[in-house]
Amino acid sequence: MSTGAWVAVAAVVVALAFGLWRRRVDGRFSEVQDDAGTTSVLAGTPFDDSLGERATLLQFSSAFCAPCRTTRVVLADVAGRHDGVAHVEVDAEQHLDLVRTLGVMRTPTTIVLDPAGRELGRAAGAPTRAQVESVLPVA
Repeated sequence: MSTGAWVAVAAVVVALAFGLWRRRVDGRFSEVQDDAGTTSVLAGTPFDDSLGERATLLQFSSAFCAPCRTTRVVLADVAGRHDGVAHVEVDAEQHLDLVRTLGVMRTPTTIVLDPAGRELGRAAGAPTRAQVESVLPVA
């Protein structure tokens, strides 16, 4: 086999491995550290008064993000099915200060907040309805 063929095979293997890894971790919610803080992550922002009575699904999106549209539908569905759950979508490009403060690295990113605005969990990528519902606090 020529050197070019080996390079092509290696590139395909690396791309396949990355794709499988990405598929495995996309949309999974990570646990929040114990030092999550006592104040709302939305304090002092235009979204401070948008908190739900039970939880808030805070979605960071961008204009040309295809998975953001899927995430919007899933989060709106979850908010519609559960009393006291609000869905708030933030345009990441328009609110870079909040993106930096919360450490959002890509869109879509979903952050689940408790009624006081403290972070309960976070997922990068498009989560499923079951993944979102697993992080919601018990009613």
